[in-house]
Amino acid sequence: MLIRCVDFETTGAPSETETHAVCEVGWCDVVGEEDDDLPWGHGMPRAMLVDPGRSMPPEAAGVHGIVDDDLAGAPQIVTGFMELMKGPPAMFCAFNADFEQAFFKGGDVPWIDPYKVAVRLWPDAPNHKQGTLRYMLGVDLDRAAAFPPHRAGPDAYVLAGLLTHILNEGLCDLQTMARWSKGPALLPKCPISDEHRGKPFNDVPTSFLKWLLDPNKTFSRDLKATAKYHLKLRGELTT
Repeated sequence: MLIRCVDFETTGAPSETETHAVCEVGWCDVVGEEDDDLPWGHGMPRAMLVDPGRSMPPEAAGVHGIVDDDLAGAPQIVTGFMELMKGPPAMFCAFNADFEQAFFKGGDVPWIDPYKVAVRLWPDAPNHKQGTLRYMLGVDLDRAAAFPPHRAGPDAYVLAGLLTHILNEGLCDLQTMARWSKGPALLPKCPISDEHRGKPFNDVPTSFLKWLLDPNKTFSRDLKATAKYHLKLRGELTT
C-alpha cells in the first residue's frame, strides 16, 4: 500500500475574501501493509516550486522564505498536483489536512490527518505541533532532509516519519485514523473562559460542557464536538 504524505507552502490561507494558492508541493511516500510482518517504511521527500499565479505577500514569505524571484518560470500548480496522483496512492496524509484539502481534494482517495490522530493518542502532549510530536516520540529521521521547517519537502518527510512510527508501534490502525480524520478534531484542553481555559476537558464541569452546546453559541465545530464527546463519556448524552 502506498500512502502519500503531502505538504503545501502557499501564499496564505484561503478565505471568502482572499484568493490564495499553492507555491510549493512536497510529498514523501510511506509503504507497507497492515497484515504484513514487515515494518512500514518511508523514502526521502520530493518537492517542487509551482507558480501560484499571484505575487507573494510578505507575511507568507516570512514563514517559508519563498519569494517571487524563486517562482519565476515555475510550472503551473496542476503539474505539481499531477505528481501527487502518480502511483496511484491508496491514501493521502497531511497534518491539519483541512488546509491541504482546501487546495487539493485528491479525487476519491481517502485522507489521514495525524493532527486529529495525535490529539486522541497523546492528549497530554506539550502541544500537538508536528515538530513537537517528532521529538517527543523520538522519531528517527535524517536531520538534513527534515530541514528547514516550513518548507514542503522537509515537512512532508517529518510527517512520513510520524505516520510510520504510529503504524509500526501499533498505536492506531489505518481505518480508525481515516475515520477520526473525517470528523472534527478533539481538543485536548479548553481554549476559552477565564475559569476553564487551559484545563484538560476531563476537568471541565459538565454544566460548562452543556453550555458549549447551546445552539445559540457560535463556537467552532471542533469545540462543540469535543464537548459532546466528553458529555457522552460521562453518560450525559445518548445521541
